Amino acid sequence: MGGCFSKPKPVEVKVELSLLEKEKEVDGLSPNGKASPFVDSRPNGALGHGSDDDSTPLAVYHKPRDYVEASVCHVKDLENGQMREVDLGSGRALLIKEHGEFSAIAHKCPHYGAPLVKGVLSKGHVRCPWHGACFNIATGDLEDFPGLDSLPIFQVRVEKDKVIIRANKQALQSQKRSKPMARCSAVINSNTGFSHVLIIGSGPAALVCAETLRQEGFTDRIVMCTMDRHPPYDRPKLSKSLESTAEQLRLRSVEFLQDHDIELLTEKEAVAIDVKTRSVIFEDGLRMEYKKLFIATGSKPKTMIYKGQDVENVFHLRTPDDANSIARLANNKNAVIVGTSFVGMEVAAALSDKAHSVSVIGIETVPFKHALGEKVGKAIMKLFEVNRVKFYMLNEVSEMVGQHGQLKEVALKSGKVLRADVCVIGAGSIPATGFLKQGGIHMDSRGFITVNKMMQTSADGVYAGGDVVVFPFPPRNNKKVNIPHWQMAHVHGRAAALSMMGRAAEIKTVPYFWSAMFGKTIRYAGYGEGFDDVIIQGDLDELRFVAFYTRSEEVVAVASMNYDPIVSRVAEVLGSGKTIKKRDVEMLTRLGKTGDIAWLIDKGSQ
Repeated sequence: MGGCFSKPKPVEVKVELSLLEKEKEVDGLSPNGKASPFVDSRPNGALGHGSDDDSTPLAVYHKPRDYVEASVCHVKDLENGQMREVDLGSGRALLIKEHGEFSAIAHKCPHYGAPLVKGVLSKGHVRCPWHGACFNIATGDLEDFPGLDSLPIFQVRVEKDKVIIRANKQALQSQKRSKPMARCSAVINSNTGFSHVLIIGSGPAALVCAETLRQEGFTDRIVMCTMDRHPPYDRPKLSKSLESTAEQLRLRSVEFLQDHDIELLTEKEAVAIDVKTRSVIFEDGLRMEYKKLFIATGSKPKTMIYKGQDVENVFHLRTPDDANSIARLANNKNAVIVGTSFVGMEVAAALSDKAHSVSVIGIETVPFKHALGEKVGKAIMKLFEVNRVKFYMLNEVSEMVGQHGQLKEVALKSGKVLRADVCVIGAGSIPATGFLKQGGIHMDSRGFITVNKMMQTSADGVYAGGDVVVFPFPPRNNKKVNIPHWQMAHVHGRAAALSMMGRAAEIKTVPYFWSAMFGKTIRYAGYGEGFDDVIIQGDLDELRFVAFYTRSEEVVAVASMNYDPIVSRVAEVLGSGKTIKKRDVEMLTRLGKTGDIAWLIDKGSQ
């Protein structure tokens, strides 16, 4: 439980021990990253020493210099349920003891490099403390998102009460591995206007869909089309790291996609879909037919009307090029941010030490009031004010005036004028589904595509995922909801791919979100839409707190600052199907037990 999709348990293989002095060097990983049946010790580190009668032959590996082996601790140094980061000389590994058995995996989350030793160990997997990704401790496989890569595993054995780890040096350095993928078996002309699977979009839903198809053995053509001119990149970082290039933000290189026969067509904007002929028309006139279609076009910014629309210094942050231009124009200049969305506020924070002045014009009096509650919103607002960010209300604005291709100023009704050398519109977003209006695919009144639990739309052979969909959410009795989180888009992509292949799997994930401002990170797990109360533990003024969001008598979401890994712990509890009662949180709050991890461990094991 707790992973996004249920996984079969790995088969345990009993093998004979091989001592170092015999110089029998063995490659401990098979191509799929699982323990090889030819390893010289039990991959899971069971305290038994293997059967003397086991006649399984040992494959000799002739490059011992590629491996390192080290005694890392005494067998009694770790209790069940404990993890320890250990040094092997050529790199570090995470040693884990669960149910009396040892295992060893890479110690960093391949998503953003979080130390997994500070994460949450539960029921055969470890959950990242920063963003909630889950990894199977026996196979290293990624079980819940975000991220694309799995972890390498290392051999563990016990000799004379010493725990010994043997690891590939390259794996220790990389700290990640990609799952093996099939190749396209057909000879395809790239100009052919047909693809067995056509994907519109290049965000996480699109990319995970394509990779999952290949990982599951799909050998027909996959084409991924995107409006962007760059290969897939980490969009959440745009507003946090404005000067990062597309190369620095990329998720997969063009070479990686080519190596796995995932065709990428850039600067291709879909303008129409005909579900009867199973075809997509693009702006440049290209027409492509499909057998299966996955729509993952994401969201687009809400537009604003102002005088002098054709100006060069007003941005809707969408691409690395936008981010780089914003950073350049704001340097020692005056920046105006319109909107208090997470993107808008992250941009304001990123510019605070670069721009001469930063002004934020919001619709709400308190940022994040709808998402995080008024108390948390006010505490974060103070952080911005301390860092010289000024706040104004949108209803105070008289006009935004552009001249000679540049926005010059924002005039307030009070007579005050805000200089604007660069302006960023961060007033929220809408689904990018305008091209579907005549396409025969059902959408709700807001323009979101409606899908079932297998991510299927109303049209045969058409799937959708990510920000553009409303989907059945089990914790809310399968009410159809929209959850525009980066992590959730990954989940949708995998679910759609499995469904296309007739292997539909139930989604068992807890929504996970994060935002970073001024070196501080807000972590959030759950689905708090419609919360009716917020229970605060800790100190809001010091920005060291945990906020529990409740509906009726149950906790539906949690947010925190500087209390890791509490959010991942709550995600683990909620993901296991357990509930956290409001009264229990209130009792702990009265007792002053802020973020009581022990209580949540007990809760999760009931």
